[in-house]
Amino acid sequence: MSVLPKITDAAVLVGASTSDDAAVYKISDELALIQTVDFFTPIVDSPFSFGAISAANSISDVYAMGGTPTLAMNIVGFPRNNPDAPLSVLGEILRGGAAKATEAGISIVGGHTIDDNEPKYGMAVTGFVHPDKIWRNIGAKPGDRLILTKPLGMGIISTAMRAQIASDSLCERAITWMEMLNKLAADSARDLDVHACTDVTGFGFLGHLREMLGDDIDFSVRVSSVPVIEGTRSLAADGHVPGGSRRNLRSLEKVVTYASDVTEVDQDILCDAQTSGGLLFALPETDAKAYIAKCNDAGGHASDVGEVIPGTGRITVSA
Repeated sequence: MSVLPKITDAAVLVGASTSDDAAVYKISDELALIQTVDFFTPIVDSPFSFGAISAANSISDVYAMGGTPTLAMNIVGFPRNNPDAPLSVLGEILRGGAAKATEAGISIVGGHTIDDNEPKYGMAVTGFVHPDKIWRNIGAKPGDRLILTKPLGMGIISTAMRAQIASDSLCERAITWMEMLNKLAADSARDLDVHACTDVTGFGFLGHLREMLGDDIDFSVRVSSVPVIEGTRSLAADGHVPGGSRRNLRSLEKVVTYASDVTEVDQDILCDAQTSGGLLFALPETDAKAYIAKCNDAGGHASDVGEVIPGTGRITVSA
C-alpha cells in the first residue's frame, strides 16, 4: 500500500502509480519537467569509477523517459573523521560524477552532504521532454519487439568483486558497462514509435519487464538472445549471486514461466539486480529493426530479446 498522498495536480503527467523511472510535470503545451533521484553505496574499489557509475545510473532515468537531462545536484554521505576514508576519496567520487555529467551535457548546480559512516553518492537529476513525447514503462502492444541495450551480469560480477574472485579483465568489462551513459541508446530512438521504455536496474531484467506488463499482453523472451557479460555464467554457477537477485527471482514466481531447458543459472542472470543497466524498449517490428541498425552503427549495443504477444500479463522464457 502506498504511503504517498493522492496526486490531485493535473499537471503531474507521471507520478508513482506505475513505478515509472521518473516523475514528469507539465509546464506548458510544449514543455514538461522530468525529476528523478538515486544514490547508493560503493560497488567498486575505485572512488572515481564509483562516482561515474552512480552518476550514470542516476542520469539514466531521464533517458528512460525520453527526456534530455539538464541539471543535477549531488547527494553525498561521507564519514567526517575516518582515517581510512580521507576527503581525497570524496574528491575522486565527485570527480567521477562530474565527468559523467559533463559527458551528458549536464550542469551540476549544487547538492547536499551529510556525515555518514558508510559512503553514499548519487544525484537528483532534472531533465525536459515534450509532453507528447514522454516514454512510459507501460504501453507495449502485441507485435512489438523487446530491445535491450546493455548486457546483463553487473550484480553477479559486483558480488564477485567484493569477494575478490573476479579477474581484473572481468572487473574492467563490468565497470566499462556500468559507467556507460544511456545517451546513445536513447538518442537512437528519438524519431521512432516507442511504445514503452524503462531502464534495467535493481529489479533485474525480468523484474523491470514485469513492470511493463499489461493485463492484455504477455512477453516472450529467448535466453539465447539476451546479451550477458562474458564470465558471468561461470560466476553464477559457482554461487556468486547477490541476495537482491535471488529476491527478484522469488518475487516473480507467479508471473514468469520458464521452459524446462532454461537453467537455474539462466534464471539467476535474468533476475540479476543491475547497476546502471541498459534501456529496455518495446518497439513495433519495423522500428525495432531500424533502431538496432541505427544504434549499433553508431557504436551502441542493441539486441532483440523477445516479443510482445496477446495474453493475460505473464512472461514466458524459452532457451
